[in-house]
Amino acid sequence: MINRREFLETASAGLTVTALGQGVQAQDGSDPLGVRDDFPVVETGTYLNAPYITPSPRTATEAVSQFNNAKARQPVPLGAMLEQKESVRNRFAKLVNASPQEIGFLSATSDGENTIAHALDLKAGDNVVLDELHFSTSYILYRHLEQELGIELRIAKAVAGAVPVTAFEPLVDDRTRLISVAWVAHQNGFLHDVDGLADLAHSKGAYLYADAIQATGMVPIDVQQTPIDCFASGTYKWLLGGYGIAPCFVRESILDRVPPDRRGFLQVKRELPNYQYEFHTGARKLEYATPAFAAFYELGAGLEYLERIGIDRIHAHGVALAQRVRQGLVELGLRPVTPEGNQTAIVAFENPIDSEVATQLFDEANIQLTFREGGRQIRVGAALFNTESDIDIFLETAARLV
Repeated sequence: MINRREFLETASAGLTVTALGQGVQAQDGSDPLGVRDDFPVVETGTYLNAPYITPSPRTATEAVSQFNNAKARQPVPLGAMLEQKESVRNRFAKLVNASPQEIGFLSATSDGENTIAHALDLKAGDNVVLDELHFSTSYILYRHLEQELGIELRIAKAVAGAVPVTAFEPLVDDRTRLISVAWVAHQNGFLHDVDGLADLAHSKGAYLYADAIQATGMVPIDVQQTPIDCFASGTYKWLLGGYGIAPCFVRESILDRVPPDRRGFLQVKRELPNYQYEFHTGARKLEYATPAFAAFYELGAGLEYLERIGIDRIHAHGVALAQRVRQGLVELGLRPVTPEGNQTAIVAFENPIDSEVATQLFDEANIQLTFREGGRQIRVGAALFNTESDIDIFLETAARLV
């Protein structure tokens, strides 16, 4: 283990980090993606808390501000708001290489899993397989269904911060109806092998669902290449949007097996005589009532921004910074709980001192991050606006934990 002085000398000299296994390196410069002027948060300190809430660029906040101002002066007509919603549907479909027919809008990420669980028509003896790195909603939902329906919840164990496909295999059998994971774990940023999990689920006639809120906008997603059945994602993290809507992908081949679990006017494709209705058949059928329209304006601007910068570039940048964080923590003698070589922008590590003392250290350095597990762990996440200088500042403060 190097001492603090030696570490800081190494950090200030700069580290070369290979990302994505393709020789992508952390870029020098104060603004490698050319985005910092668009993010006011960089003026307030060192923000490494994107896994918690990712700050929006000015274009996104201006879009929602203009919408709200219009509400006070000359409200936007319903038709125009619905057109904006369809524009966002098309943009999000493009982001994940889906058909717009496969994208519906729900209110939150958790809404997606509840919708899918309802569609499965689970019965006593069926089982659902999760893992230890999932979000709490999933445990709450399926424990309730255990008690109410007599299903079995099975949970794959994490080892060294990872849950490989092999950890799921003994738990999946002919009565498994669903494997559900967080595409990227909020605890430590672990990136699941979604392709392998989909193959495992399908080999037993089950489906694969993912909570994708920590993945969309941060890692490339291509549903034409990855055989996932469905996922949902809120938009206030890496998608640079706000609150109140969550895009939900349902693969076209299973759309007829995912019925709406509630009804309302937005599902109507055409009104028929005598109060009869023809309904939408795509994922749009999941939308039933007036949504949070302001969020569609913020998300639309956020998606346009991501398109301009490019998800591949954002991913490479975030991974390179995260690997630099992890390497620096190891050199300091601190213990990461994120696996080595993990391909996301998130790193978590064990906090070796009192959490109040550690909090004060980072507060004094004006660094925003997240304490987890009752203060026993610390999580950081590098967004598109973060730089190597941000990582230097973080690691200099982290050295004071040792």
